[in-house]
Amino acid sequence: MSENIIEVKNLKKSYNDGETVTTALAGVSFEVRKGEFLAIMGPSGSGKSTLLHLLGLLDQATSGSYRFVGKNVNSFSSDELADLRNREIGFVFQSFNLLSRTTVLENVKLPLYYSAIPEHEWDKRAREAVESVGLGNRMDHGQAELSGGERQRVAIARALVTDPEIIFADEPTGNLDSKSGKQVMSVIQHLNEEHGKTIVLITHETSTAEHAERIIRLMDGAIESDTKVKNRLTAEDEFKK
Repeated sequence: MSENIIEVKNLKKSYNDGETVTTALAGVSFEVRKGEFLAIMGPSGSGKSTLLHLLGLLDQATSGSYRFVGKNVNSFSSDELADLRNREIGFVFQSFNLLSRTTVLENVKLPLYYSAIPEHEWDKRAREAVESVGLGNRMDHGQAELSGGERQRVAIARALVTDPEIIFADEPTGNLDSKSGKQVMSVIQHLNEEHGKTIVLITHETSTAEHAERIIRLMDGAIESDTKVKNRLTAEDEFKK
């Protein structure tokens, strides 16, 4: 069995508004191995958000091939893609996307309602996920009682609760101050190094990207460079304090 969790070849995405065709991805090819921490960088309009949506099974390519966890997903139906996405993928977004007027534990438990995981396991799984991001003392707190960094860690716990194969983090430090950003990156790096989670990070910040093992840089819908990080940053484990 291949050790690659992602294999894309000549992946293209175009949008047609009836008058003009806009190319968002011009044919990208790369692989992501299981357990790898990859950062994808690029300026606005470079195609990184489009690529995230394709890799996360939120959209389908115009052409090219995409194998995810060994499956050729090009011909999958919407229902099949949704099922695979719910089982194998966790998402962390810049805006947190937490439900208001619900506790930390309830927010983290939400993906379990749409999973095949037995209900009697939900509470245990959610508590373990919250503990794993250093918020065990915040289980019953509401969103309004949390800092921005704590809200993002709740979002990470929610992404983890179904034990996905891969986590896509889209600008996870974009709305945070420097200290909170370091704490969030420490959590993400810990999940990769200690728990073996595959991480694909979308960011425009070089200091954030350098927590990864490898950086792909996009420009005008194409891969400009694909390099290993020589001096990988180590985030401080401030969330444990």
